Amino acid sequence: MADSQRRGRRIMMTPQELEAFLAEQRTCRVATVSPDGTPHVSPLWFLWDGTSLWLYSLSRSRRWADLRADGRIAVVVDAGEEYGELRGVELSGRVEFVGESPRTGEPCPELDAAEKQFAQKNFGMPEMVYDGRHAWARLTPDKIASWDFRKLAGL
Repeated sequence: MADSQRRGRRIMMTPQELEAFLAEQRTCRVATVSPDGTPHVSPLWFLWDGTSLWLYSLSRSRRWADLRADGRIAVVVDAGEEYGELRGVELSGRVEFVGESPRTGEPCPELDAAEKQFAQKNFGMPEMVYDGRHAWARLTPDKIASWDFRKLAGL
């Protein structure tokens, strides 16, 4: 289980709010570290399954190369335009690679549920279509921090 948030408890999301927020959002920002120490941040679609964040990334991207060299990752999912409506979640830890890379659809029972949900959420399709260019990484976070500035009005 991820560490609980210590600061900002008054504006942190409840577990139910966190689940709903991650279920409705589509895009996250993935932060990796290159072998020379250079940080790299890039947007990516994701799926939250209640325990882990599933990332479907181009397997020939800088992000993927960084994660292969060093599995440490931080991911931010956020929303809102005006200050008083900002909300988001930061998840961090190490990724695990699941299935073949790149993904061509070889049987992988561990991916069955995630691929079905990802295809429905992001493509409106009942199952994945494989392009032989993407692969899966799973983040089961060590730490989760959340905020919802809409709660500031009640403080």
